[in-house]
Amino acid sequence: MKALMITSLSGPDSLAVQDAPAPLPKPPQTMVRVTAGGLNFADFMTTKGGYPGTPPPPLIAGREFSGVEENTGRRVMGYIQWGAFAERVAAYPNMLWPVPEHWTDEQAAAFPVNYFTAYLAYWQAGMTQPPTAGKTYRVLIHAEAGGVGTAAVQIGHILCVEMYGTSSSDEKLARVRELGLQHGINYNQHDYEEVLKDLTHGEGVDAVFEMLGGEHTAKSLRCLRDFGRVIQYGTATGKPQQLDVRALYAKSASLQGLWLTYLSQKREIMEPAWKQLSEWIAHRKLAPVIGQVFPLERAAEAYKLLQQGKNYGKVVLKI
Repeated sequence: MKALMITSLSGPDSLAVQDAPAPLPKPPQTMVRVTAGGLNFADFMTTKGGYPGTPPPPLIAGREFSGVEENTGRRVMGYIQWGAFAERVAAYPNMLWPVPEHWTDEQAAAFPVNYFTAYLAYWQAGMTQPPTAGKTYRVLIHAEAGGVGTAAVQIGHILCVEMYGTSSSDEKLARVRELGLQHGINYNQHDYEEVLKDLTHGEGVDAVFEMLGGEHTAKSLRCLRDFGRVIQYGTATGKPQQLDVRALYAKSASLQGLWLTYLSQKREIMEPAWKQLSEWIAHRKLAPVIGQVFPLERAAEAYKLLQQGKNYGKVVLKI
């Protein structure tokens, strides 16, 4: 089969479409004929050896896909740790979900990582349950024009959360406002910490969805209300998170990690999440935002687009 191989851990230029042996399913795995793959920042990190547990190259790239289950003929979307960007993949049934009839293959490939991550961020922040009387939840979403960001805005809109989002351009902010974002902050023009302080009259937010790392972890903690939480789900800057424990003391705040690779193994978490997400999908309240679709042969270009932060919504590879 054809597959997108990471030939060395030296970045996107190490990617190459090559022939590879088709996987051999091990019970209870099932074989899926892949039609599209969803690109995530973790995939870029993997090409540089910056993702935990990355096997030595060569290895097949990708962790998110859509396709057709060979033994049933049903359209599915799925998640695996490695090997999604290939013509065939062996997947575990609990990591496959039916594709909504009104979705394209590209939309299906854009769903699993982004929407489960966004939903579980709200769940970990305690926002999937109604707030106490007289209170409105507030959240700061970093990189809100990206894949997880646009998913988080859609879900926050359903949950009636007051959302503040950061992005690199006014154009991106304008597009995300159409999804329900109330307050956009262009971080190239303003210090989001100061803007947020002004917008909330010094109170801050109940949660920050943080995937930048470096100084932004410390800044995000300072953006919290009392008893607020920073949900850390990535380190896009590539820099270690800065953490001032005194900032936690000052507001009785907390910093909580979110790693889908770990949580995806827990049925007691994933099944309720899918039940809620599928209900919203059925009522057409959720739809993945596709920015650009690239053929597999142009994968390096797609990875670099993500690296440069020039994407809006999800970047998808056509397999």
